[in-house]
Amino acid sequence: MNIEACPKIELHLHLEGAAPPHFIRQLAAEKHEDIGGIFAANGDYKFSDFRHFLKVYEAATSVLIGPEDFYRLTCEVLQQSAEQGVIYTEVFVSPDFCGGCDLAAWQEYLAAIEQAAAQSEREFGIVAKGIVTCIRHFGPDQARKAARCAAETAGDFIVGFGMGGDELQGKQGDFAYGFDMAREAQLHLTTHAGEWGGAESVRQAVFDLKVERIGHGIQVINDPNLVDELVARQITLEVCPGSNVALGVYPTLDAHPVNDLRSAGVKTTISTDDPPFFHTTLGQEYRQLADTFGWTSKDFTALNKTAAEAAFCSAETRQSLLERLEKT
Repeated sequence: MNIEACPKIELHLHLEGAAPPHFIRQLAAEKHEDIGGIFAANGDYKFSDFRHFLKVYEAATSVLIGPEDFYRLTCEVLQQSAEQGVIYTEVFVSPDFCGGCDLAAWQEYLAAIEQAAAQSEREFGIVAKGIVTCIRHFGPDQARKAARCAAETAGDFIVGFGMGGDELQGKQGDFAYGFDMAREAQLHLTTHAGEWGGAESVRQAVFDLKVERIGHGIQVINDPNLVDELVARQITLEVCPGSNVALGVYPTLDAHPVNDLRSAGVKTTISTDDPPFFHTTLGQEYRQLADTFGWTSKDFTALNKTAAEAAFCSAETRQSLLERLEKT
C-alpha cells in the first residue's frame, strides 16, 4: 500500500489555520487590507516562535469577515484534505473568528460552513464534522460565549467542543464552566494540553475538564504514572508531529515521543494542526514517520482505526469509516 495515498482520518485540524497563504493574500487584496507583514519573501507565513505564530494566525483570520469567506475557506481546505487521501476530518472552528461569539452571527457563519462541507462530501467524498473551539488566551468569560454557541448549534455537524490558544495562559480548570455547558449539550470534549504546559496540563485536562481526547498531549511522556492513566481511561491523543517540530517543542522528529507513546499503549492519532503554517501535509507526516520510526502500512491502518474509533461522529458514520479502512 502507498502510505501517502492510503485513506486517512484526521482529528486535529484548525479550519482557519489551514488557510493557504495564497488564499489569505487573495482575500486581503479583495478587501484592500494590508497584512503583508505576516508573509515571508517566498509567500509563506512568517513567525519566530509560538506566541508570534498566534499573532500571525489571528492577523490571517482578520480578513475572514463573513460567512461567504468561510464558505470559500471550507471548500478550499476540504479539497486539499481530500487530495491527501483524507476520508474523514474534524475541523476546529472558533466562534470568536465567526462574528465575535454572537450567537445569531455564528449561526450564519456555521450555515455557510455546513453548506461547504456538504458540497465537498458530494464532490470529493470527504466527510467533515465541526468542533467548536474557544481561545484560551481570550479568557474564561469569552470561552463561555463560545460554549454557548456550541451548545445552541450541537447536532449532526457540530459534534464537539474544545480549546486552543496559548496553553501557558491560566489553567485548564479555569474553563470548566464552558466545558460543563458543552457536556450538558451532549457534545464530545477535547482540549489542547501537553504541548507547552508539560504533563501537568494533561493532568488538568483529564481530571478538571474530563475530556475524551487531548490535542497534542505529548509531554505526558514525562510522567509515566499519567501515561498509565491515559491508557486506563482510553483517552486518545491527537498528535501533530510536524507542528511540534516546526514550533520547537522537539528539535527533530526522531526526538519526538509519538513512537514511545504508542509503545506504551496510549491511543494515538496523527494530524497536521495548521498545515500551511508548518509546511506539511498529512501524506508528508505519514512518510516522515515511516522513514523515522520504521512504521509500515500496518501501523498506519491501526492509527486510522484508532482515529475512527475516537472520532466524535455517529455510530453509523464510524462504521462506514471502518468499512472503508478495511478495504485498504
